[in-house]
Amino acid sequence: MRFYEATPTHDLTYSDVFLVPSRSAVASRLDVSLAPDDGTGASIPLVSANMNSVTGARLAATMARRGGLGVLPQDLHLQDLDTAIRWVKDQQSTYDTPIELPPSETVAEALRLVPAVVGQGIVVKDGDEYLGCLDAAALSTAMPHARLGDLLRGPLASIDADDVTDPRSAFDLMVAAGLEFAPVMHHGAVIGTLSRKSALRSTLYTPNLDADGRLRVAAAIGINGDVEGKAKALAAAGVDVLVLDTAHGDQEAMLRAIGAVAGLGLGLPLVAGNVVTASAVRDLAVAGATIVKVGVGPGAMCTTRMMTAVGRPQFSAVLETAAAAREAGAAVWADGGVRYPRDVALALAAGAASVMIGSWFAGTIEAPGTLETDEQGRLYKESWGMASTKAVRDRFEKLDAYELARKTLFAEGISSSRIYLDPLRPSVEDLIDMITSGVRSSFSYAGARDLPEFREHALVGVQSAAGYEEGKALPVGW
Repeated sequence: MRFYEATPTHDLTYSDVFLVPSRSAVASRLDVSLAPDDGTGASIPLVSANMNSVTGARLAATMARRGGLGVLPQDLHLQDLDTAIRWVKDQQSTYDTPIELPPSETVAEALRLVPAVVGQGIVVKDGDEYLGCLDAAALSTAMPHARLGDLLRGPLASIDADDVTDPRSAFDLMVAAGLEFAPVMHHGAVIGTLSRKSALRSTLYTPNLDADGRLRVAAAIGINGDVEGKAKALAAAGVDVLVLDTAHGDQEAMLRAIGAVAGLGLGLPLVAGNVVTASAVRDLAVAGATIVKVGVGPGAMCTTRMMTAVGRPQFSAVLETAAAAREAGAAVWADGGVRYPRDVALALAAGAASVMIGSWFAGTIEAPGTLETDEQGRLYKESWGMASTKAVRDRFEKLDAYELARKTLFAEGISSSRIYLDPLRPSVEDLIDMITSGVRSSFSYAGARDLPEFREHALVGVQSAAGYEEGKALPVGW
């Protein structure tokens, strides 16, 4: 990329800059490829953050199904990480993973897992026996204490997997049958579910699959303890990308951990971070990292900058580190600071291969945790920072009371925040649609057909705070 007219003399955030349109021969935003060049196999440059409130197995599977990558957090016990990785590997790459509940479960409990919206549903099973399927939208009119089994009125029309020859045929089948949501059956067993939107998405997205055709998944581990043992265990479970994660990546312990894992010869992309300087990127790459995670303090749940004054405006951090990473034969993930699709485009223009998103994804159906309802009836999920008191207590729960108290005394970050579901975009897939749509348009405005061309062609201007505000849509009428 290059700056328009003037080169800035100070560090910049995403809101400080904008993309200038250039002459383009790209006829449609669907003519561009968003595939990152970081060796992860992804087809879209989106990674879900390794935060407990963001990435669980279900969200990781959904990310991979649409071409991205989910990073399971290091706070999970090793056995739970193993289970989550294997679960993701067992999921269908073509169909959505069913939300299954027994007939004795109530409507109220079902609505804590899935909102009453079109395109969502519940598969009702008694053990391994399929009893029927309920459209989630219909649950809005049912009594909260009603049992799901009592609401079944004959089987909801289903789709036979043998009738689905390609993604387009699945969409056409649903339209012909007047279905918004349906189970997908094979030899009498439910192997997945489909909505019209998910069938349509399958025609637009290329899933992120390993050599055996299974969904790819990443997992994070810390830099202390038996790092090599954990890395080998996760590789044995089938993990596709390893992330060595700590708040301050520019330290000796990180370099030792990278060297130890790289020396195992696991043949997996190795991500390390977080850092914000070119020198740190070079050091991590020399130690063996193939991807460096960039960002200190820009996250919505992070108080690092206000507590410590440590960090760096994210756009400049990505711009400098991405250039250093390319020289070292590595790639960069921009981690944090994303509020709008424009920020993803700007991170890619600055040189990032992919962009990591945290809190924005926490308020979705697929994120860990259950749906709660506030005083106004709005749905939300709880989110928290990974250095917060809540996260520290979860991470060190096996310590004795004194040591745990010492750890939590100096915790920082937000321990509890409500992330509200967007009524129009309750699923992480809805957010992926919105983000990739905006970024595809960014590519076409720049005259770029893929990520390398976008980095080359992107023309970036510097703006005032008033210029940033001018770009926002008005919340009210004139």
